[in-house]
Amino acid sequence: MDKSLVGIVMGSDSDLPVMKEAADILNDLGVAYETIISSAHRAPEKTAEYARTAAGRGLQAIIAGAGGAAHLPGVIASLTNLPVIGVPIKSGALNGIDALYAIVQMPSGIPVATVAINGSKNAGILAAQIIALKDDAVRYRLEKYKFGLARQVEEKDSRLRSTGIENYLAGRG
Repeated sequence: MDKSLVGIVMGSDSDLPVMKEAADILNDLGVAYETIISSAHRAPEKTAEYARTAAGRGLQAIIAGAGGAAHLPGVIASLTNLPVIGVPIKSGALNGIDALYAIVQMPSGIPVATVAINGSKNAGILAAQIIALKDDAVRYRLEKYKFGLARQVEEKDSRLRSTGIENYLAGRG
């Protein structure tokens, strides 16, 4: 892959298992990315520098994952004109609901696209769709990926119809 087109940012290394799914799907779709750990609260200058320089480095989208107060996606979005995709991370007593609310409740003028709690795979797909607006090769790989999803549904439906519910659920068929 060539130079990075997507930035994957997380507030802590504890977010890495969730954010890896974004990296995995971007790899599958042939979209180059970079990863960084930077906290909006514990390393605000690092976070600001990353956001301010992202477009100049050639990034076209940023995926930002955060749990708890989840300010990272919004802070990044306030410092760049690139599309930012927020991934609320399941953590703490509220299981990610607090992060989800923090990310989706952005003030007017600072949009952050938001996926489901721990939904970094969808964030990666959305970032690839943004890249695909100008990259025919990525668009083709996305079309192939989505065709594969539809094919899986058809295969499962065919198996269910031929084996019945009980055999399907028991793995006999």
